[in-house]
Amino acid sequence: MASAADFLQLGNQLEIQELESPSGIATAQVYGQLLAVYILQNDGNNARYLWKRIPASVKTASPELALLWNVGQKMWQRDFPGIYDMLNKEWPDHLKHLIVAIAESTRKRACCLVSQAYSSISAEDFATFVGMSVDEAVEAAVSHGWEADTQTRMILPKKTALPVEHVVPSEQQLERLTDFVSFLEN
Repeated sequence: MASAADFLQLGNQLEIQELESPSGIATAQVYGQLLAVYILQNDGNNARYLWKRIPASVKTASPELALLWNVGQKMWQRDFPGIYDMLNKEWPDHLKHLIVAIAESTRKRACCLVSQAYSSISAEDFATFVGMSVDEAVEAAVSHGWEADTQTRMILPKKTALPVEHVVPSEQQLERLTDFVSFLEN
């Protein structure tokens, strides 16, 4: 499985491909992968702006773009069952590794939210949050070191440290902005 740094690098490469594409319009594959990377990174702002600048003709010619956009919308609405339903659809080969990463990242985020918000949760509700069957969800909870009571079908999560969000250094943001402005001026 690729690391977060690999996906960050992929996102940077895709942004460059988009900026350097002929007539300013990238391929549907570039747009799809870039949108998936933004969703994976939970970067709603960049995903929204990308969606707005994708030409309508590209959106209609590539139905996977609309599916990805729906995944992003469900994530921002915290509709976990909806996210997993969308992710379980058939995806083109160039997006499959990103979809798997989005599903894993969403599960990790859901587990973190549950551990922070609940002292106990029903196995059924936890399964809904992580997009698994009840038995798989109980196994996952136990593998996290949580307690699972088979009599009451309750899971007792243990609080975990919140993951550190990746922060883009100011210099890198300034460099990106400078590159973008110079691209627009030329």
